Amino acid sequence: MWKEGSLKIHDSVFHYWMKQYDEGSQFGIDGGRISKLMLKRNGEVVCNYDRGWDVEPSDPDTQLAFELLLHSENY
Repeated sequence: MWKEGSLKIHDSVFHYWMKQYDEGSQFGIDGGRISKLMLKRNGEVVCNYDRGWDVEPSDPDTQLAFELLLHSENY
């Protein structure tokens, strides 16, 4: 299943797209349900996981957005 949405973290707005399995998978983040996740801020990809890391979160706001999605959607 695909999901799309937005998160506001401090002064940053992140738009996200994710693909989830119904259950955890070997392709999911940490064996979880999210197999694909893209976060964009101001049109720039700041985090991308596509069955493996392409772009890891590199600043505190992006890391927080990633962790919120991970804890609410991955397990």
